[in-house]
Formats: sequence, C-alpha cells, structure tokens
Amino acid sequence: RKSHLFFIIKSVSIIYFKRIFIAIMAATTKEFYDPDENLQKLCDFLRSSEGPAVREAIEMDKRVYYIKGEKLVNFLVEPKKGSKWPKELPRFKSRPDAIAVCKELCNRQYMHRSEKVGKGELEVSRVRDFDESAYFTWIYEGNKKFSHLMTTMLIIGFLCCTCFPIWPNFLKVFVWYMSVSLLIFIFFLVTFRGLLFLFIWIIGYECWFLPNLFDESLGFFESFVPLLSIEKTKDGQLVYRMGVAVAFFSFCYWAVTQPSEFDGFVKGQGDFIKDLYAGTLLSDMSQKD
Repeated sequence: RKSHLFFIIKSVSIIYFKRIFIAIMAATTKEFYDPDENLQKLCDFLRSSEGPAVREAIEMDKRVYYIKGEKLVNFLVEPKKGSKWPKELPRFKSRPDAIAVCKELCNRQYMHRSEKVGKGELEVSRVRDFDESAYFTWIYEGNKKFSHLMTTMLIIGFLCCTCFPIWPNFLKVFVWYMSVSLLIFIFFLVTFRGLLFLFIWIIGYECWFLPNLFDESLGFFESFVPLLSIEKTKDGQLVYRMGVAVAFFSFCYWAVTQPSEFDGFVKGQGDFIKDLYAGTLLSDMSQKD
C-alpha cells in the first residue's frame, strides 16, 4: 500500500510540475514575441521559403498571398518536415500560444482577414478577429533589403545601357561576347531539354530537365528545383508517340543518306555563329566620325 501511495504521489507531482513548466514556457514565448522586432523576425521566417505554403489571389486589383488560419497555427505548433526553425526564435509548445501570436499578427497589421468572393479573388473582411477557419492575407511583404538591392542594380544597369554608345570599344566587345555566349547557351539548353523530352516521351515517359525553368510564378532559385522530373505518360498517347517516332527517325535517315545537304546546313550554322562572335552581323557607327 505504501508503494502504491508513493507511486500515486510521484505521478501527481510529475504532472503538476510538468504543467507548471509548460505554463512558464508559454509565458516566456508570449513575452518574447511582444516586441515588434521579435514579431517581425517571426514574420520574416513565415514569409521565407521555409515558412508555410501560401496561395495567390487577387484582392483590390492586387496580387496577394493568403493562408488559412488553421494551417498557420498547425505550422507554428508543428512545422512542416524539412523546415529549419530559426535558432533565435522560441518554439510554440501549444495551440493557444500560437493562436495568441496569430492574434497579435492581425492586431499589428502584419496580416488581415479576408473572404473569398470568387475563384482566385478575395476581399477584405469586416471581421478583424483571428479564427482558424478563416483566411488571412499577408500585408507584411518580408525583408525588403534584397529587393531594394536588386532595384538599385536594375537602375544602375539601365543607366549603363543608355550610355552604351559612348562606352570604350573593349567594353563593347566584352558585352557582345557575353551576350552571344548567353544566347547560344540558352538555345542549346532549350534544344537539349526538348530532345531529352522527345526521346523519353517516345518510350512512354515524360522527362523534363529543369521542369520549372520557365515558370514565371517562381523565384530565381526555385526555378532550378527540381533538377529532373519523370512521370509516366497518360493513356491514349501511343499513336502520337509512334507517329513522332516515325517522323524523327525518318529525319535521321535523311540526314545520314543526304550528307551533302545536311552538312551544308551544319556549315551554315557554324558560319552564323562565327559571324555572331566576329560582330559582322551588326554595324557599329558609334566609333565612326
């Protein structure tokens, strides 16, 4: 009986002290996010690529990003797999703590509540309170240092381009070579992606090298992820794949059996590239009197 009573007292004590510890941690977390500086650091993390997934919509003729309240709270309590929580920010131990901070985000106008009025369209809600079942649009756009830097670089680049006629000749030659090299690289990259897709599509799979390369909705670095994507083709494309295969291999047969015509085509392309690098396709009148 004594051992049983001791076990009960020990269990109750552990539960009691655990609740005290959780309450202390919750108070500490809430106090930490009271200053705007720390709350802004949290917003920087939430608006980064490590933060929760958001959706795009149009609100007041402007493209905005929104998220459901429940998903935001879930992310704060248990971040998505692979997300790196900043070391300088304390983690949330319970949903009430996360909800309290979300309310502060609304009160301090880092985000506002919105309502859906159509497909891809939102309007500002008259209700301001935070609710997990509602949608919230980000007002805070994140750290703008990189954006300001890129804007400055864009202005400087524009001014340099407008002064191109008075550049010294060696700079003109350097820019010309860089432009031609970039143009040729893009051409061969697009050609390589197309041929790779064609070869593998014929055998029943869709394979793209850098599938998000030309996705305008993604950022610069996100456009290069993933490196490769492979999916099985949809049913009903066998006839089209066979037709493309016949046309492609017919072209290859023609190129092999008609070397004089194909070699002339290759030689013409080579001469064109040489003329590009030599700068003989465009006249330069800025260095003439």
